[in-house]
Amino acid sequence: MQWKSVYDDQPNAHKRFMEKLDARIRNHDREIEKMCNFHHQGFVDAITELLKVRADAEKLMGQVSDTNRRLQDAGREVTAQTEEVIRCRIQQRNMATTVEKLQLCIPVLEMYSKLKEQLESKRYYSALKTMEQLENIYIPRVSQYRFCQIMAETLPKLREEIKEISMSDLKDFLESIRKHSDKIGETAMRQAQQHRTFNSAVQKQVTLSCAKPLYGLNSRTPLNHNGLSAEATDEEEMDEEVLTAQDLVDFSPVYRCLHIYTVLGDRETFENYYRKQRKKQARLVLQPQSNMHETVEGYRKYFNQIVGFFVVEDHILHATQGLVTRAFTDELWNMALSKIIAVLRTHSSYCSDPDLVLELKNLIVIFADTLQGYGFPVNRLFDLLFEVRDQYNETLLKKWALVFRDIFEQDNYSPIPVENEEEYKSVVSRFPFHDAEIEKQQFPKKLPMSQSVPQIYAQVKEFIYASLKFSESLHRSSTEIDDMLRKSTNLLLTRTLSSCLQNLIKKPHIGLTELVQIIINTTHLEHACKYLEDFITNITNVSPETVHTTRLYGLSTFKDARHAAEGEIYTKLNQKIDEFIQLADYEWGMSESDGRASGYLMDLINFLRSTFQVFTHLPNNNNDHAAMSGKVAQTACMSACKHLATSLMQMLLDTELKQISMGAIQQFNLDVMQCELFASSEPVPGFQGDTLQLAFIDLRQLLDLFMVWDWSTYLADYGQPTSKYLRVNPSTALALLEKMKDTSKKNNIFSQFRKNDRDKQKLIETVVKQLRSLVNGMSQHS
Repeated sequence: MQWKSVYDDQPNAHKRFMEKLDARIRNHDREIEKMCNFHHQGFVDAITELLKVRADAEKLMGQVSDTNRRLQDAGREVTAQTEEVIRCRIQQRNMATTVEKLQLCIPVLEMYSKLKEQLESKRYYSALKTMEQLENIYIPRVSQYRFCQIMAETLPKLREEIKEISMSDLKDFLESIRKHSDKIGETAMRQAQQHRTFNSAVQKQVTLSCAKPLYGLNSRTPLNHNGLSAEATDEEEMDEEVLTAQDLVDFSPVYRCLHIYTVLGDRETFENYYRKQRKKQARLVLQPQSNMHETVEGYRKYFNQIVGFFVVEDHILHATQGLVTRAFTDELWNMALSKIIAVLRTHSSYCSDPDLVLELKNLIVIFADTLQGYGFPVNRLFDLLFEVRDQYNETLLKKWALVFRDIFEQDNYSPIPVENEEEYKSVVSRFPFHDAEIEKQQFPKKLPMSQSVPQIYAQVKEFIYASLKFSESLHRSSTEIDDMLRKSTNLLLTRTLSSCLQNLIKKPHIGLTELVQIIINTTHLEHACKYLEDFITNITNVSPETVHTTRLYGLSTFKDARHAAEGEIYTKLNQKIDEFIQLADYEWGMSESDGRASGYLMDLINFLRSTFQVFTHLPNNNNDHAAMSGKVAQTACMSACKHLATSLMQMLLDTELKQISMGAIQQFNLDVMQCELFASSEPVPGFQGDTLQLAFIDLRQLLDLFMVWDWSTYLADYGQPTSKYLRVNPSTALALLEKMKDTSKKNNIFSQFRKNDRDKQKLIETVVKQLRSLVNGMSQHS
């Protein structure tokens, strides 16, 4: 610590320090001198020894230089070889490095070459996997090389090319399935039909072995020895390969495209595009041809295309995961179903051929069964079949209307003659006719109905068969089928047959005899209705005692037809009477009568007499027919007499007839007397007393009043129940009297000069006044 004091502020400190330092240096010098003195001799000895070695060192140096020279000469070749070795070692190291780098690049190049081959062979999904390996594994290892950078830049372009190519393949696929939908649907529907035919045949075989129905649901299909229909047997014998949608269409493009877009992370775009395109195709498929309703092939092609479309969608649904979903197919189906139903409603309404409608129904059933097999709900289609059934029934009714019309036109409206037992059995085999009295008669004999009756009955049964055909394969119970048959048969009876009968009755060429025969025919058809009910019961095996069983309305149909025929008889008779009356040519101003009835009236009475003789001489082989024809004849006769009396009365009171003489009244009275004689001659048996003559009572009392000129009695007894002229109305008597009054004024110019004529004229005027007062009193009372 003493050296620090040098820098202190003590006086003479620096000086003392320097003195002490000098003293210390001197001490060290003395010690060095002592040490040198101590080693000096050794140093001298060493120098001496070194000088002695110098000569040897020079000698050794010469030897070393010589040795070095010889060594250099000897190692020069070794050095050259060593340099060559070193160069080779460097090359070897470079080659090893190159090999190592190439080993990293070769897999990249091989993968890229593989990628090119995959693209050329259109294995795009594998190519995308290869690209993925290149990008994630291989290229990163050698990314520093230029060719790898070029590869990395090329891969996105290749991906886009693959997307475009796969999308093009998808479009080709969509176009292909649109073209092949028809074939796919045809195959699927044929397989469904074969399956349904086989099941139906098996069911029929079981039914035949367990029961004995009189009629099958398809009674026209022949059965072979094993119970199966020949048609079903033929189907079974067809050794046809079962084709599927995959056999008809290559689905690989859609799978490939789906995988490609999945790998590219753009699956949603692909799904949306596919679904959008399929919806467009669905709308095209659902659009029918305008003339589809003209042939069954038009409907079949329409159904084939739809089935083919949904078979493809069902296959895509199950073969891919999520490309289409059940919700998507259900949406498509619901849209399609609504369109299909609307199309079928429209086009089926154009069908006028029942065979075409029946074939359409069969196609709809197969169509529904086919799609139901693929899991699509088809209840609405079976509901539609009920509408089509109504259309089918309408076409059947139109067809049978023509059939009935032809039968009626070809009928001769005469009782059926049977010459022998064989002919009799032929008739009763076609129509349920049983009559004990006729069976007892000897051949030849006549059956009461005409030929149209068994023909109509047979055609009604044919209609039931035709209506039954529609009920096949509708998956309905026997009770429902029974109800359908009865309702359609009721329509046939109450609408079609009834209309044909009404039109027949109104035809001008149908005479009175034909009308009576029609009445007899309708009676037999009415009795046959219960056999038609039994016929339907045998077909459906549904007991008629079932609560909801519909009854046939044939009774009312044939009763209405009978009433119409009877009315037409009366109408035709009245028309004929009018024709005769139009021939009347009275001389209303004649002074006296001819003394005999008018010619037109005698002709009319002769016509009525011959007409009613035809009525009463109709072949009535049993009491029912006799009573029926007798009742019709009585009613017709009464109607004719009433109409004749009314027409004669109208002739007298015609407003255009202004004047009537007493001679004309006398002539008219002769004609009315002939009418009364006709009525009293009993032209139709069965009238009691003078019932028929009462038809002319109004005319008789009116004419008696004028002929007797008994006005005092008429006026005195007017209004009394016992009046002799009770049926003479004052207004009628007034109208006729005024016609006679005008005649008296005109024809008796000099009547004022004859007292009797003046008195008669005054009497007429007095009676006219009294009659007018009676008429006025009646009107006021009214």
